[in-house]
Amino acid sequence: MAFDFDFELLWELSETSGAPGYEDRIRSIVHRELEGEVDEIRTDAMGNVVGTLEGKRDYEVAVPAHMDEIGFMVTHVNEEGFLSIDSLGGWDSRILRAQRVTVHAENEDLTGVIGSTPPHLLDEDEDEQDVSDVYIDLGLPVEEAESRVSVGDIVTMEQTTTRVGDHITGKALDDRVCLFAMLEAAKRIENPEATIHFCATVQEEVGLRGAEALGVDIDPDLAVALDVTVANDIPGVKYEKDYVTRLGEGTAIKLKDGSVVTSPKVHRRMRDLAEQRDIAHQLEVLPSGGTDTAGFQNTHGAKPVGAISIPTRYLHTVTESAHGDDISATIDLLTAFLETETGEHDYSL
Repeated sequence: MAFDFDFELLWELSETSGAPGYEDRIRSIVHRELEGEVDEIRTDAMGNVVGTLEGKRDYEVAVPAHMDEIGFMVTHVNEEGFLSIDSLGGWDSRILRAQRVTVHAENEDLTGVIGSTPPHLLDEDEDEQDVSDVYIDLGLPVEEAESRVSVGDIVTMEQTTTRVGDHITGKALDDRVCLFAMLEAAKRIENPEATIHFCATVQEEVGLRGAEALGVDIDPDLAVALDVTVANDIPGVKYEKDYVTRLGEGTAIKLKDGSVVTSPKVHRRMRDLAEQRDIAHQLEVLPSGGTDTAGFQNTHGAKPVGAISIPTRYLHTVTESAHGDDISATIDLLTAFLETETGEHDYSL
């Protein structure tokens, strides 16, 4: 399968580190990619990046996708040189044992490993630990570990982004694959009717904080958010009703998640447009979890909102996986929606 999008850019976005509040490296890529594609780029005090493409009409659309990935912060260097950490975002501690990590010290990046107690030393009823019990081994003497690492240093997972059949897998597709889709749409759109704010947001994984700030600062007429969603179409999930979405069946038009119920007339227009343009799509009803969509819905007065999601397996692990066709369909639908947004569509209830 040949991908019809810039895989090299997606690879760079996924492999580059950027934990909540420390999205600097991703922010640099976003600036680079939006330069020349929009009329104005600005960064606010929180680190959100907004690239604005001026439209012909007095109507504004915000398109948020978050830059941050789940990570950790160093809390302690013990007397033997091992690091203790606290989580930045929601980790499933079952996947942490024996993983390689990058510790982002002040002046350098250090490779470390998350230690794991040998199984033959565990009691029968003892299993691995939660995040507060995890330690990182830098392979350094204690004096050197203490001199090179400080409390507050950031830790991210170290994993290669690669193709697996028709899929792309990596450590941070949540939400770099949607950030990528946003950037690709920005490059395709010229002379829109509505003014479009392409928003690369911060700190989504710790409470939608960047989006909530932008909801006030931008105060758009409409927001269309981008994020990954659950694809539980895997062995071990017994009932199809629990799949939420399936890989390879198209982009997902969000109806609800744990933080938002999208505006009916917005998601209906998305469905109509997908059918008219023959863009593969499915409907998303996510029982729990939240996205930047909620950050814009009522932050600075009520707003119509919609959301487009990319189905992804193994969320919040280092092997998050998305289908190439679903990525393409997401870019196509987002581009079509923005190109046809005139400000005259009635989204009222």
